[in-house]
Amino acid sequence: MSLFKARDWWSTVLGEKEEFDQGCLCLADVDNSGNGQDKIIVGSFMGYLRIFNPHPMKMGDSAQPEDLLLEVHLREPILQVEVGKFVSGTEMLHLAVLHPRKLCVYAVSGTLGNVEHGNQYQVTLMYEHHLQRTACSMTYGPFGGVKGRDLICIQSVDGMLMVFEQESFAFGRFLPGFLLPGPLVYSPRTDSFITVSSCRQVESYKYQVLAFATDADKKQETEQQKLGSGKRLIVDWTLNIGEQALDICIVSFSPSASSLFVLGERNLFCLKDNGQIRFMKKLDCSPSCFLPYCSVSEGTINTLIGNHSSMLQIYQDVTLKWATQLPHVPVAVRVGSFHDLKGVVVTLSDEGHLQCSYLGTDPSLFQAPIIESRELNYDELDVEMKELQKIIKDFKSQGVWPTTEREDDLEVSVTVSPNFDSVSQAIDVELGTDLVPSITVKVTLQNRVVLQKAKLSVYVQPPLVLTCDQFTFEFMEPEMTSTVAFSVYLRRSYTPSELEGNAIVSYTRPTDRNPDGIPRVIQCKFRLPLKLVCLPDQPSKTASHKLTIDTNKSPVSLLSLFPGFANQSEDDQVNVLGFRFLGGSRVTLLASKTSQRYRIQSEEFEDLWLITSELILRLKEHFEKQGTKDFACSFSGSLPLQEYFELIDHHFELRINGEKLEELLSERAVQFRAIQRRLLTRFKDKTPAPLQHLDTLLDGTYKQVIALADTIEENQDNLLQSFARLKSATHLVILLIGLWQKLSAEQIAILEAAFLPLQEDTQELGWEETVDAAIAHLLKTCLSKSSKEQALNLSSQLSMPKDTSRLKKRITLLCDRLAKGGRLCLSTDAAAPQTMVMPGGCTPIPESDQEEKSVEQDSTELFTNHRLLLEETARPEVSALQGVSE
Repeated sequence: MSLFKARDWWSTVLGEKEEFDQGCLCLADVDNSGNGQDKIIVGSFMGYLRIFNPHPMKMGDSAQPEDLLLEVHLREPILQVEVGKFVSGTEMLHLAVLHPRKLCVYAVSGTLGNVEHGNQYQVTLMYEHHLQRTACSMTYGPFGGVKGRDLICIQSVDGMLMVFEQESFAFGRFLPGFLLPGPLVYSPRTDSFITVSSCRQVESYKYQVLAFATDADKKQETEQQKLGSGKRLIVDWTLNIGEQALDICIVSFSPSASSLFVLGERNLFCLKDNGQIRFMKKLDCSPSCFLPYCSVSEGTINTLIGNHSSMLQIYQDVTLKWATQLPHVPVAVRVGSFHDLKGVVVTLSDEGHLQCSYLGTDPSLFQAPIIESRELNYDELDVEMKELQKIIKDFKSQGVWPTTEREDDLEVSVTVSPNFDSVSQAIDVELGTDLVPSITVKVTLQNRVVLQKAKLSVYVQPPLVLTCDQFTFEFMEPEMTSTVAFSVYLRRSYTPSELEGNAIVSYTRPTDRNPDGIPRVIQCKFRLPLKLVCLPDQPSKTASHKLTIDTNKSPVSLLSLFPGFANQSEDDQVNVLGFRFLGGSRVTLLASKTSQRYRIQSEEFEDLWLITSELILRLKEHFEKQGTKDFACSFSGSLPLQEYFELIDHHFELRINGEKLEELLSERAVQFRAIQRRLLTRFKDKTPAPLQHLDTLLDGTYKQVIALADTIEENQDNLLQSFARLKSATHLVILLIGLWQKLSAEQIAILEAAFLPLQEDTQELGWEETVDAAIAHLLKTCLSKSSKEQALNLSSQLSMPKDTSRLKKRITLLCDRLAKGGRLCLSTDAAAPQTMVMPGGCTPIPESDQEEKSVEQDSTELFTNHRLLLEETARPEVSALQGVSE
């Protein structure tokens, strides 16, 4: 049993399939017994009125029949029950029952029984009022300061307050600006009604204002209820709490002060009589009901708050003093006295679970049994240990999760249509061209077993866009097949960093031990065609950026590699192709007729990536179809780090501009609010004062705020494009490093994890600091040149750097150590560099800081002097390629 569970003193379940709400519970000495013992009065929406006098139960027992004093069916839904002095000529307590169209006041009385059946109770109708409007809630009190009796105020659904002076109707008034009814309470100290309007404001109306706002000519009572006409009501005070209220309660433990408690959807507010906030408390869970009551500490108030987590929390002002678990979610909570036991907490759920409980803990009576001492048989323990180690070894060899079973759960396949859609699905396109093609992708899911909550999510690289990227499936039977189709197209005017998409399916498979299912994920990658983002174009002879890829096989006709981008000639030999991306940039691909080289050239460095990757991929597929297994590509030129660094600087500059613009926008917003406060003070002043051009300053500041917001949006758009171009250039640099050093797939994966850690660049966590930390880790571990570097402590906190000089320095150092024989691996055992024969121009790793600075300069010249080295090492090839192009 939980230590903080509510102690069950008495409980019962009311009826079957009945509904209850916060107004259906009331505690009072309704039969005027005079012994100070409360009775529990409960009304239900089914029309049943029940009165209980609970007695303590033993553990495991249920409520006794004699606990139910009275049960009567009133044949109309009961919205609220209250006990007060509602009958004229007497100060005895009577029961008021509110129905949707009727208010009834009853007298509850009991007669002593002469047999073992106990006392007999009955209700007698004293009077009733038929309502012309549908009621919502009611409140009562000594309106206007009357003595010895209580008046009743009923709030209708359409916002009318109907006041009844016991047996007679007094008046009715409409609340101004009413939309939906809120909680209503009467404050005897200020003689006012307090409610929370649909504008999320606490509003207070004086009773005298309601009473004196009458017509000059007297009308009948029914006409008053129908029309409710009169003078316009003036609110006494308002307070905006910013959320809807669940309940309101007035607490007055002394004649000199009272507090107004408002329970909101997320906060608890305590207000003074004039509407000022005394304190407020943000609640952790969604509340369902509350009840303020007295506190043992002077000047503080305790509050019971029930929430939808079946918890009852006790606060002393804003401090949580106790929390207890309830067996149900309470919608009403009260505190009463039963059989000399004070402070019994009575809770009622919406399904009729009525419980009387008290707070506290039960002592733990459990004692651990004494362990029997026995001698250990070490031979048996050794045999058992060997068997367990064998079982563990077998499970390690099989894996924790059997892959065969997981693959048999669900099979996912993706099919990309070879042709464009007949009617393009592209919408909201921001390209210069009118015709943007779209292509259909179909995803097929076939399950082997019953699966639950299968959700398919599809991802592509921006600016590629999907017509629909989320799908939901219900595989209620095995061997079901479901197919969904969607279209992909290019929306923006720049090139995506990848043409690869990813279809991810998350589902739950129920098991014997877990009927809710074990969550699992399966993914399937697909590749989009190059023609979706690229069109054939005339080749260009000149370009700013050029790359040359070497192969170990004879050149292949570009017509067979790119059949959709070249016209078939007579000799079927095409050695030059032109590509134009939909964004507008052009790329030219040339194949040598005499050597085994291919050249890619473009005006933009990042645009080389897609064509280069497509060329290598299609070359591998071509030779695989022919059965050639030893095909390989290589790169012998210098790494174009200077061009790569320019893209890094441009991306970082946009991030810096974004920070500056946000700071400037924050300053302008502060200035705008300060001017608003000044103007509001001037407008509220009873003696008008000149504005002193504050209105002109406000208008100018507003225009600056709008202009800065537009500039920030434009900078964000430019940053998104710059990040996509940076990713393309990063892919290209990783590809060239892999071809240059003949890295394995595992080493290339390490490089990709270090250089491409983010799918989305944000202002809080950017690409530069993340990549800088990853490269620093590689230089400290597998690419370190001494044990001193391995002992360096890296910063554990990522923050935006001041500039990109350190990042560029580490990228250059990474390439330099790879050139000196460094090996990428995830363990630190291979930290020692290996001796390898490297291309000309490589210098040894320095051993001092001054030597390192000189190497940085030499390395920068080595990796950035790309054009000169290309001309010297491949001059015959260049002339041959130029001849081909001509």
